[in-house]
Order: sequence, then C-alpha cells, then structure tokens
Amino acid sequence: MNQKPAINIVWLKRDFRLHDHAPLKHALDNGLPTLLLFVFEKSLIEDPHYSTRHWNFIKESIRDMNTQLMPYNTKVLADKGEVIHTLNKLQQFWTIKHIFSHQETGIKLTFERDKVIKRFCKNNLIHWSEFSINGILRGLKNRAQWKEKWEYYMMQPQENSNLATASFITLDMLSTVEDAFHPENLSTPKTTAFQKGGTSVAIKYLQSFFEGGRYKSYNSLISKPELGRKSCSRLSPYLAWGCLSIRQVWQYAKTFRQDAIGKKNIDGFTSRLRWQGHFIQKFEMECSMEYESINKGFHKLKKKISEQYHEAWVKGETGFPLVDACMRCLNETGYLNFRMRALLVSFYTHNLWQPWQNSSKHLSRQFLDFEPGIHFPQLQMQAGETGINMLRIYNPAKNSKAHDPEGAFIKKWVPELINIPISYIHEPHLMPPMEQQFCGVTIGIDYPFPIVEEKKTRKLASDVLWDMKKDPDVLRESYRILKAHTFSDRNNFD
Repeated sequence: MNQKPAINIVWLKRDFRLHDHAPLKHALDNGLPTLLLFVFEKSLIEDPHYSTRHWNFIKESIRDMNTQLMPYNTKVLADKGEVIHTLNKLQQFWTIKHIFSHQETGIKLTFERDKVIKRFCKNNLIHWSEFSINGILRGLKNRAQWKEKWEYYMMQPQENSNLATASFITLDMLSTVEDAFHPENLSTPKTTAFQKGGTSVAIKYLQSFFEGGRYKSYNSLISKPELGRKSCSRLSPYLAWGCLSIRQVWQYAKTFRQDAIGKKNIDGFTSRLRWQGHFIQKFEMECSMEYESINKGFHKLKKKISEQYHEAWVKGETGFPLVDACMRCLNETGYLNFRMRALLVSFYTHNLWQPWQNSSKHLSRQFLDFEPGIHFPQLQMQAGETGINMLRIYNPAKNSKAHDPEGAFIKKWVPELINIPISYIHEPHLMPPMEQQFCGVTIGIDYPFPIVEEKKTRKLASDVLWDMKKDPDVLRESYRILKAHTFSDRNNFD
C-alpha cells in the first residue's frame, strides 16, 4: 500500500499576505511541502454579519497573493464548503502532518468552528500550531503591562520567509486533485465604489499616505466626512483582512517619521494603531460582547425595536441630513470615518432609542473593514453601555455645521437637497415654504421631516443613561471592567 505524501497546510483566515506571516514562515521552515488554503465557508457566507463586498475583497486579495506566488509555481487553494470537509478531502491525497494558522478574534461562529477543527486534528493526529496576530494575546485575565507587551511585539523583526527556497505544493500537484474540490470563482466586478483588496493595493495606499503627503492633514481633518476620506490612511480594510500586518504599518510609519515633517500627525496615526489593538484585545478577553453589553448592569435596559425607525436609518431617510448622508455613503462605498460612524450609532441608540444589537448586522455588512474586535466594543461604547466611558450623544446638526459647514458631503450623498442654501442645509425642515418652492424641494415629500424630535430624544436618552450609571449593578460591573482592562479605556479616536 502506497503511503500518501506528507504535507503542511497554512490555513488562511484574516491574513491575506505573504510577508510578516508567522504561520507561513514556520510552515516553510518545517521543510515539508506546504499548501496554502482558504475556504469560503458556507456558514460564514450565510452569516448576517457578512456581505458580498467582503467576499469580493477576499477574492481580490487571494488573486493578488496568487500573482505574487506565480514565480514559486504555486497558488492558494480556494475551496468552498466547510473547513472540516476540505481537510477531509485533502486527506484523500496527502497525509496532513501539520496545520499552521493565526489565532482569530472573530465571531462566535468562527470560535465554534475552531473548536471543531481542534477535535478533528486531535482525532487525525495532526499537529495544529496557532500564532498570535498583531500583538493580541489569548488567555489574558487582566491587562497589566499589555501596552508594553504590544509595543515590544511591534518592535520585533517581521516574520518573513525566503519564498525562493521554499517547498510548496506545486500547480501541477494541485491540478491533479482539484476535481475533488469545489474551487471558488475568484472573479469580481471590475468597477465598484469599494476599495480593491490585496497587498499590492494596500502598499499603494500606505505609500500615498506617507510619501504622498496625505498624512500631513491627518489630525486636522480626521473627523471631516468628506475631506477625511483623503486625509485618513484608508488602510482599515487592509488591516482588517490582513493584507498588511499592523507591525508592517507601525514599523513603516516609525521609520518614515525619523525624517518627516508633521511628526504629530504620524504620532496620531500610530497611537490609533495601538488603540485598535486595545479594543481587539478587549473583545478577545470578553467575546460575549457580540451579543450583550460588557457591563452586565445594562442588561436590564430594555428598548423596544421599531421597524419603521430601523428602516429609515438603514436607507438614510431619517430627515437628518448628515445622518442620512453618512448612511448612504457607507451603503455605497463601504467606508466612513470614525466620527461619522459614531454619529450613526449614537443617533440609532440614543435618538431612535433602539438597541445597539439591532444595528450590528447592518453596519457589519456595510463596513468593508468589518473587524469583530473593533465592531462590537465600539457599538457598546457609542451606545453608552460600558459604564466606564464618557456618555456621548452626538447632535446631528451641530456636527454637520462643524464638520461639513458648506454641506458638500450632504449634497453629494443626499442629492434631493442639492439646491438648498447653506443656511438651511443642516436642518432643511426649518426652511419656510416659500424658500422650499424657490429651491424646488418640498420637505415631507422630496425629503422627509425628521422622524424624531432631536432635543426631546437626546434628553430622554441622557437622563436614562446617566441615571443608570449610578445603578449598583452598573457600578459593580464598571469596577470589574476597569480592573480587567487596566490599560485606560479612553475614547480618543477623534
């Protein structure tokens, strides 16, 4: 009986790159022929947190990896189904000796999947090596010295492989077995409003941010809904899906800073890389945040779901121009800067008085850079349900006047208001009927009246939430959270 050849597998998850990739380096150093594998999991594709824009970004990222792998006569095997089924099929042709992957701080579904894979590996005598990613540590009980450990990780040499001397499963080998699999079609629309996936595109954004000088207005324009689209790095989807590692970007920024002008802008950027790690680490330690407030005292807060309010918010038809412009922009492009994301959540949870859980899936589907470790902690923080953060209830009109004073962003995404004068663009419902007639817009027909009274709803939310912060259960939980997360949890992103 012929013994099947032994191989290693690098299981890709949210790490679509070939550099600073610990699993890839250790697999290749191991010496056995290595197969790079990604599975388009049916369970994840059907999960309501994800949408087509995410899978297209992943496909583009895999295509980019395959282009880089061409000189080494290999490619990523992109199967579709479930991971355990793919591994079973691979065992028909090879003896899987070792699986290498990054740990994933993902949703409950991926955590449960990993537990299944762990049992599979044990039953099949496969050694599975998982590596921490981006300085996130599994199994922490508290955050003592976490900041120092994170910074130490960022300063370590990148884990790069010598691909020229590597032993891969070759294209010829793959062609002989692919009939047993269901390879995913990696084609994507040529023209979309979304950023394209892949390390090659990510590097262009990185270089244009620094060498191109976009960073020079980073601190001053980061909160602007229109101008911030250029002054922000726009690296978030490439970090969320691992086309670049945080360490690659952090080290690039630190090196560039040495001879750069405007060092405060670079410092502002790198500090946000650390805060990104802080929130992902927080979620890694308390992943129940996917479903419930981290502060258990807020579990007693009950909000009645309004389908009418939810639908208006989702479509960008609330009668609040900046809120509607933000949602329509997000729905179409997959991107919104941090402050405007916070505005959307604040409006939903405070003014519409809806549970943050009900906003989660729509937002995650729209964010091209959906990162569970950022998504769920931020939703709760903006909803005011952590007990340890300052309560922020964003005033849509005030933010509109401050960050889109000429209404350029509003008029771009809410074209019904394109002829509205600046004096009314932020609150068009205040425009007299005669003015509306001159502008060719009738509020209530062409564009809706505000669906709630902003001042009244803001006061209600403020009163309830400030009162709850004094609740004994909330206070007890606040102390627990602070004790567990000693790296101070401040909202200093904007």
